[in-house]
Amino acid sequence: MNILMVGDVFGEPGRAALAKHLPRLRHEHAIDFCVVNIENAASGFGVTPAMARQALEQGADVLTSGNHIWDRKEIIEYIVKENLLLRPANYPTGAPGVGSVVVKAGTYQVGVLNVQGRVFLPSIDCPFVRADEEVARMRAATPLIVVDMHAEATSEKQAMGWYLDGRVSAVVGTHSHVQTADERILPGGTAYVTDLGLTGPIDSVIGVEKELAIQRFLTGMPNRFEPAKGRARLQGAVIRIDAETGRASGIERLQRDLPA
Repeated sequence: MNILMVGDVFGEPGRAALAKHLPRLRHEHAIDFCVVNIENAASGFGVTPAMARQALEQGADVLTSGNHIWDRKEIIEYIVKENLLLRPANYPTGAPGVGSVVVKAGTYQVGVLNVQGRVFLPSIDCPFVRADEEVARMRAATPLIVVDMHAEATSEKQAMGWYLDGRVSAVVGTHSHVQTADERILPGGTAYVTDLGLTGPIDSVIGVEKELAIQRFLTGMPNRFEPAKGRARLQGAVIRIDAETGRASGIERLQRDLPA
């Protein structure tokens, strides 16, 4: 089974890159299942119901998110009704929506888990404890489980990869918007990469207009971040998995540019 996981979609440039490349990538790589992190789709902060629906129509099977999931209040009603848009599973009990889902993919089922780190991010419930609970529940239905670990700290993402090695098919990081070159198959058969990267504007500071980001670093003054314009790129990874055992056999980083 071939699973495509797409890094954080950022603003209109990211949505355009996803629309252009996702159908092609599904064909080129014979993709059976696709997960897209969508939390920055609305001008870099949150996602609207229309944007979530559009991504699903374009070929995403499940959408993941992170710390910006609540930035657009209109998403709350949608996420309650639509379990294909996940929020991090380790939000406290009572938060709207769900953090994991098992979805049919041909003759198989794929489990998707979304958790959020706590280092340099709001301190919510423990992602490791919640991952234990969710993975145990999903493994009763399928050995095919992929995890989006939305976290700031490289160490926390790596720790989650090792922690879940042999229990899930893949652990991929999101949030930093910078693709890392450390993709590998861990000893227990879990595919891992610290960050999938950014689906959004190339000439930017993690998606933001570079002049705005530089100004904040120079002055220390708050300003309003806006998505950069110009060329866009889709980043992510294709993961090859034995559908019977759930063990990964390969992981390939990918990038696709969209001209300005």
